[in-house]
Amino acid sequence: MARKIGNGKGFRRTGSLLARQMREAGESRGFAVSRVLTHWAEIAGPDLAATTRPVDVRYGRQGLGATLTVLTTGAHAPLVEMQKERLRERVNACYGYAAISRIRVTQTAATGFAEGRVDFAPAPKSSRTGPAAPARAEAREMAASVGDDGLRLALAELGANILTKSEKLKGKA
Repeated sequence: MARKIGNGKGFRRTGSLLARQMREAGESRGFAVSRVLTHWAEIAGPDLAATTRPVDVRYGRQGLGATLTVLTTGAHAPLVEMQKERLRERVNACYGYAAISRIRVTQTAATGFAEGRVDFAPAPKSSRTGPAAPARAEAREMAASVGDDGLRLALAELGANILTKSEKLKGKA
């Protein structure tokens, strides 16, 4: 016997099938809005998200002015401390009102302890490097006839970047 899921008006999104269970799991951990957990990278920004994890939200006795506990490594804790106000504003923007009044930073080792094991990924390294010296020299020669200093420097930089890119593409082919 087939059983209809939902209101019987067609298919439902997969996420809606688990919405209640996810909300209950989030609320049991102190997150009334589970979006803080699922969208932490968007809320905190890529730099903070790489080194922090939201751990807990504790509400005061009147229900206003919650405290968000954030887990980070000992080395990153001072940096997170300096950015707490910006982080609080971003989390409150997610809630839609001033739900978080305080952020508490908790430190742990990079591998974590038994209960709070978290793997912190370092920020991705920039793969962009400046043009190589031969490409710079060649680009300066090509732009030498330009009279305006600012334009000549800009064209030399552009040329060096183009030459470096074409050399990298030739090496891959």
